[in-house]
Amino acid sequence: MTDQPHGVVPPRGPEESERTLHYAGPATFGRVPRLDEVENTDIAVVGVPFDSGVSYRPGARFGGNAIREASRQLRPYNPAQQVYPFHFAQVADVGDITANPYDLNEAVETIEAAADELLGTGARLMTLGGDHTIALPMLRAVARRHGPVALLHFDAHLDTWDSIFGAQYAHGTPFRRAVEEGVLDTSALSHVGIRGPLYHQNDLAEDAKLGFGIVTSADVMRRGVDEVVQQLRERIGERPLYISVDIDVLDPSHAPGTGTPEAGGLTSRELLEIIRGLSDCRLVSADLVEVAPAYDHAEITSIAASHTAYELVTIMSRQMGPARWGAK
Repeated sequence: MTDQPHGVVPPRGPEESERTLHYAGPATFGRVPRLDEVENTDIAVVGVPFDSGVSYRPGARFGGNAIREASRQLRPYNPAQQVYPFHFAQVADVGDITANPYDLNEAVETIEAAADELLGTGARLMTLGGDHTIALPMLRAVARRHGPVALLHFDAHLDTWDSIFGAQYAHGTPFRRAVEEGVLDTSALSHVGIRGPLYHQNDLAEDAKLGFGIVTSADVMRRGVDEVVQQLRERIGERPLYISVDIDVLDPSHAPGTGTPEAGGLTSRELLEIIRGLSDCRLVSADLVEVAPAYDHAEITSIAASHTAYELVTIMSRQMGPARWGAK
């Protein structure tokens, strides 16, 4: 890390020494400070304990806190990206957004307003869900500041269906709504990890009409991470990028604790390496959703989720650090 410019308060990271007890104390993400413990934040880690939009197994409302608990073992230096993410930019845990669990429409409005307020401080968001319904209000708020954004969507499912039981807002519909509302750059939309049965053959045709390209989990296996990363980078280009990760993109052997598991998914190593390969892309915010700890074992899912969020935070930190520190 370079010396900070005159008058700049150094970011406050997690306290770390040979006597640190990672399993003790409050469980903020990566043991970073709470928002009320710092003057401002560059990257706000925010939870959205909401899962009223699920279609199968509930429980993702507990995902954010499970990820926080599993993140206790994260350490200050990320060797894969060669940066101190918590020290290079101010990362703070801002707690949870309270969304009405009985009213989907009100919940979406509340999440959007809270995201607006946080983004208005100049921070980027690392959102911990919650079910995938929350991606829509987050995208609305992000697009309000950056214009239509490129989207990289890691998931077993398309999440571009028109409705579920007649509901326009649900965890299987956010990206159709986002395209319809003009908050996505339709020249730069990608799904990664798609697999499993569909309702109709036409689901794929409808998804393509919305502008999405698909990299299936089998594509990752056959073509390899490097080739997939190159394809994604070419599609994203210099556009502002939002990454949305449904943890069910991972195979159930790597993430059993989720609401709609599908066989044949990515390994956690493949997911982490793809994200690391996008470290030069202009990541403006991200979410990680659908962790349902009631179905987990030995924190397998929560650990994979915490490390995925760590890589996403690292990318944002690398990009925000130079402006703060004048570093190369």
